[in-house]
Amino acid sequence: MTYVMSRTFAAFVLIGALTAPALFVPAQAETTPQVSAKPDSASKNDVVSFRLDNGLEVVVIPDHRAPVVTHMLWYHVGSADEEPGKSGIAHFFEHLMFKATKTYPAGEFSRKVAEIGGQENAFTSYDYTAFYQQVAPEALEMVMTYEADRMENLILNDDVVKTERDVVLEERRSRTDSNPSALLAEEVNATLYQNHPYRMPVIGWLHEMQQLNLKDALAFYEKYYTPNNATLVVSGDVDLATVKALAEKTYGKVPRRAEPGDRIRPQEPEQNTKRTVSLADPRVSQPSFQKMWLAPSYTSAKPGEAEALDLLSEILGGSSRSRIYQALVVQDGSAASAGAYYQGGSLDDGSFGVYGSPRGSATLTQVEAGIDAQIARIIKDGVTEDELDKARNRFLKSMIFARDSQAGMARIYGSTLSTGQTIKDIDEWPDRIRAVKVQDIQDVARRYLVDSRSVTSYLMPEDGKPDQKVEGEGIGGGEAQQPVTPAEGVVQ
Repeated sequence: MTYVMSRTFAAFVLIGALTAPALFVPAQAETTPQVSAKPDSASKNDVVSFRLDNGLEVVVIPDHRAPVVTHMLWYHVGSADEEPGKSGIAHFFEHLMFKATKTYPAGEFSRKVAEIGGQENAFTSYDYTAFYQQVAPEALEMVMTYEADRMENLILNDDVVKTERDVVLEERRSRTDSNPSALLAEEVNATLYQNHPYRMPVIGWLHEMQQLNLKDALAFYEKYYTPNNATLVVSGDVDLATVKALAEKTYGKVPRRAEPGDRIRPQEPEQNTKRTVSLADPRVSQPSFQKMWLAPSYTSAKPGEAEALDLLSEILGGSSRSRIYQALVVQDGSAASAGAYYQGGSLDDGSFGVYGSPRGSATLTQVEAGIDAQIARIIKDGVTEDELDKARNRFLKSMIFARDSQAGMARIYGSTLSTGQTIKDIDEWPDRIRAVKVQDIQDVARRYLVDSRSVTSYLMPEDGKPDQKVEGEGIGGGEAQQPVTPAEGVVQ
């Protein structure tokens, strides 16, 4: 189980390609009558969706270039939907879904996928939990049968829950508690979000994880793991008729068990303070700094704002051609790494951030001042048409390249539909990026990159200070490296 970062339409976390052949494993016969799909809807990219009578939304993304299919089931629940005091239950339950069902013993699903050379895993974020497999098309019925079965027939008891709880507790200790960067990221998130549940770590707080029990797990399962709270995305060498028939035969027999209701969460109050979080730890060899602001996501932003923030992040510090990288890494050499990012893929407000790490005799204070100067330039003078055009072209190319990965496309559609957007939003995204003007870039910089409402964090060696020089040259050259920031973090 690993951490993955989710950004926006323009920055994708792609799952590895499958090359091994797969064998067909027939599904068991069922006696429950099948249901029919409601009328289809199609996009200009040949993506088709339909909904089963039990509420499950199904999206089909044809890609016949290779005999491979990606099957991803997205539940519309993440850590931000957890009850107070139950942090970590969403990720914990992701683990429990791999246990025994009334139909199959624990581990059989994973073993069948492995036997045919397939790949599988699962991940949990603030806004969704997803399970995926990559197999040959002949094995699609098999994975749909197993996945639909555990949606309905999972068996849990105290021993199973206790054993798996120990697993996730160790996961937290090894990946967060032993990692100064991850510890600081948690504190930063809890400072940036003062009221919204995004302030809680996806993996959970240790003291609350220790209290999770069978009752919590069963309640979570019954409320959220119902077909009307999920989206199935099937991408690859498939056709609509086959997917529809298999979906009706497998998922269509799973009853609608609950109505999770609208995802209404506590929202952020107006923020009027500049906050600083610092951590000095003997395990830190290279100091770094980060500055973050709340910013609207693609779901919560006014028309055009999210697209402008995406392009602002690219111009400011999204690559080796950005202003920050060229000024601090290439020209004056004060930074070993530096950049900017926009996290706009969440259901509620996301964040915008800049970061840097000093090189040679430079200090964190110098790197921070250099980045602040680049932000001030954009706020005061804006950006050029040439900068915007080049950034726009890079973003549009990224969508074209993303279509080369069926798993990447499945992830784009699944995460978008799980965070309040639509297939139409994905179709229209390139046109909305083309519509961004230079004034839009300057406007969002002025509106959201206000220093008096920022959270700045410093990660330093033991007894370190932001203006203290650190021995050694640091890590120079290469692309800008984004720091650990869990604002849209995903735990697998």
